[in-house]
Amino acid sequence: MTDDTLPKDVRPENSMRIGQAPRTMSEAMRKLIWIVPWLVFLGSPVSDLTTGHHATTAVVLGWVALVTFTTVYLTLVFRNMGRALPDRAVLALVVLLGTLAVVLCLTLGDAWIGLFVYVSVTCGATLPLRTAYWAIGANALAMLLVGLRVGGVDWSLLLIVVLLGFAMTGVKQLVRTTVELRKARATVAQLAANEERLRLARDLHDLLGHSLSLITLKSELAGRMLPDHPDKAAQQVADIEQVSRQALVDVREAVTGYRRPRLSAELAGAQVALTAAQVVAEVPVEPDLTGVPDESEAALAWALREAVTNVVRHSGASRCTVELLTRQTLDGRVLELTVEDNGSGGSGKAPGNGLTGLTERLEKAGGALDAGRLKHGFRLVARVPVDASATVGSGA
Repeated sequence: MTDDTLPKDVRPENSMRIGQAPRTMSEAMRKLIWIVPWLVFLGSPVSDLTTGHHATTAVVLGWVALVTFTTVYLTLVFRNMGRALPDRAVLALVVLLGTLAVVLCLTLGDAWIGLFVYVSVTCGATLPLRTAYWAIGANALAMLLVGLRVGGVDWSLLLIVVLLGFAMTGVKQLVRTTVELRKARATVAQLAANEERLRLARDLHDLLGHSLSLITLKSELAGRMLPDHPDKAAQQVADIEQVSRQALVDVREAVTGYRRPRLSAELAGAQVALTAAQVVAEVPVEPDLTGVPDESEAALAWALREAVTNVVRHSGASRCTVELLTRQTLDGRVLELTVEDNGSGGSGKAPGNGLTGLTERLEKAGGALDAGRLKHGFRLVARVPVDASATVGSGA
């Protein structure tokens, strides 16, 4: 199984991976911006080292220990939740963090008590769930005992240590669930592509297998008849021409069916395209297309594709709403597609080639198109008849 047949938006290499090591400098900066504000609890140890209350040796060793502590913490939390380090390495680094927190608090004073916050977060983010619960409790107990030893317990900070640790276990589970869902979506897309490929192969075999076999047989007969019975050979050649023409018609009809866009697929693609363009989208998921002719569905699918393309490329919108409704009119039931955004409405005053071609396509299917600017945005409304008889009658 490969990713070559997957759409670009669901390929793993083209999506922002949550909980995994960054692949680019841009991803690294986004992850770092989320993590850096949590380093606020290091302000007290830094202030303690810079005030000059300790001997030079203690200050140097304190800086070395603090840098080591911060590096280990960032290494674990920055990349471990999605693509985990070996269990033994994680456990060893967590023990190292806890040891450093205890030793630094006992030797340099209560200004370093905030290090237990990072130990708790690391336990929740990196250890297995059941182990993490015990580790968070042990870390809170160690903080309580050390706090009593160095001059008092900050109960609010102790509560933060416990809550952050357990909160990080939930964040870790959420991240891993998101990663698994992304993999599952990619797998479903791959299986759908494989199933479509198999269906195409079966249909082409059914369409061409009999015709090609008949052409081969008649060609052999014509070859044997040609020297002595040219009239009969000519009849076989005429039959070959007729069979080949019919096969060509069948193939064209099949290819036309495969190329016809489906509204459900276009709705899913619209959601992905708008989300990728950072446009807040409201798109129906499972439209009811009962009784809708193929031509009408295809026309609406083309209309949706054109509208979403304009929203993404030209409008500069931040919000887009797609609605699909069935309405009863004097001429019968119609399926109405509305695409509305809050953008600039495009650059030109006259309709572009896309809207002109779309109008012609909808009219051919017996429908109509209304498109125009709003006070704040642009709206496109496409209508097609639901009843097959209306479609056929309009096209006559």
